Amino acid sequence: MWTPETLRAFEEDIKATYLTGVIRGAIHLSGGNEDKLIQVFTLVKPQDWVFSTYRSHYHALLKGVPPERVKAEILRGRSMHLNFPDFHFYTSAIVGGICPIALGVALGLKRRGGDARVWAFLGDMASQMGIFHECEKYARLQGLPLTWVVQDDSLSTNTPTWETWGYRDNQRPLFGPNVIYIPFQRAHPHIGAGVWVDFDKTGKPSERTDVMG
Repeated sequence: MWTPETLRAFEEDIKATYLTGVIRGAIHLSGGNEDKLIQVFTLVKPQDWVFSTYRSHYHALLKGVPPERVKAEILRGRSMHLNFPDFHFYTSAIVGGICPIALGVALGLKRRGGDARVWAFLGDMASQMGIFHECEKYARLQGLPLTWVVQDDSLSTNTPTWETWGYRDNQRPLFGPNVIYIPFQRAHPHIGAGVWVDFDKTGKPSERTDVMG
């Protein structure tokens, strides 16, 4: 059973490992949304399908993927591309890329019958893209077994999302009944661990520690 503390400990371990230079690939750490995600995953059943983004460590763990398997994939440089078919868990590093895939799986599940459903996780900027609005509308009007989970840290990389779209003050978009909205303040930089990790010919990190945004 995952708790906010154990989830954060997993990410801190990944962060420390990343800083040693052994992970040859980008990482996107989660943090600040543990409690709300744990609540969401109490609704997710073993037979359900989960689609996530490049920031998917928590989602994979809460879906039931063993932490040693998640970490092994991250160590192979696949943090942005975690996929575990035996757990019905898939990701896409393309912003909004999971939307049509999740929609298609939900349509297939409805045609087959049964009680499995799809859970699709995306960020605040993806929730304002046309592909999301088309897929959300189709799923809602067709009664597909699909729940969207919008995780809003109010930043698109480092750009204020809602200011970019012209929302005023604390305005936020209205979502349909098939959308769970999770506002939170992120605990880590958009990418990496807050410092540059360069590699010399030995494969070890260099002395550079420029702070990343």
